[in-house]
Amino acid sequence: MKKNIAVLMGGRSLEREVSIKSGQRVSNALKKLGHNIIKLDVDEFIVSNLTSRKIDLAYIALHGKDGEDGTIQEILELLNIPYTGPGVYSNILSFDKITSKQIFINHNIPTPPFYFLNESSFRELGTSKLLPVIIKKLELPLVVKPSAQGSALGVKIINKQEELPDAIISALGYSKKVIIEKFIFGVELAVSIIGKGSPQILPIVEIVPKKDFFDFESRYSIGETDYFIPARLSPTISEKIKKTAVRVHNALKCSKLSRVDIILDKKEKTPYVLELNTSPGMTDTSLLPMAAKEAGISFEELVDKIIK
Repeated sequence: MKKNIAVLMGGRSLEREVSIKSGQRVSNALKKLGHNIIKLDVDEFIVSNLTSRKIDLAYIALHGKDGEDGTIQEILELLNIPYTGPGVYSNILSFDKITSKQIFINHNIPTPPFYFLNESSFRELGTSKLLPVIIKKLELPLVVKPSAQGSALGVKIINKQEELPDAIISALGYSKKVIIEKFIFGVELAVSIIGKGSPQILPIVEIVPKKDFFDFESRYSIGETDYFIPARLSPTISEKIKKTAVRVHNALKCSKLSRVDIILDKKEKTPYVLELNTSPGMTDTSLLPMAAKEAGISFEELVDKIIK
């Protein structure tokens, strides 16, 4: 049935340009599916733009702040507009990596050991003096990342103790809390999950960046990363990875859609969960469409599944 679908894109996050690419591609697919499309940039006029039109559904093609932290979902709930992806609660839980990692621990889901510092403790309480303690407990190398940011923005790998303070200050430019996490040597994997009830688990994507890690450029520049779909894993390990992803999906109450990022430890073969994304990218180099294609699902079919 033909619907009036608002594609929400752009926004104020540092992932704005990626969101616009996702939104444009989704809009083209929705047009091919026969729907009426209203493309909306999420700015100070978004409430007026949503209320001045007849909208049957909002497709959330936002990434990062406002799109994956529960903000736009809350606005749509207030306006009684159905939307794609998980609800307010799931977005709040998954967007803050400290909160989601605590939930993983409570559910006995492996996640890299970590500590966190917030801006005020680092600047006002002298917790910079604890950095040698953190290094001793976690051991080098370490990963420093903002607690609430996507697309690997602000992430740095630390190999020397003297690199840690600058990495923390840099990460604080993206978020008021910073995670200092043990670096896990292993294989980067992504598992996308679609649907309610008995969700469909798409083929696992193995990510092999040409740099030290899967950073922003590696994610969105063609030729910077090699992908293997399905991942080069044994059937036993593949099943273990998928079960872990579903546990994460359920722990964070993510009905409808998610992408779980995992690193498989090379020695122990333990799947360590890094994070869950509630609004996975839909660009030409995004992981969710890649996995869907391997499963025999065209981009238009994928978008159709998500809106349904």
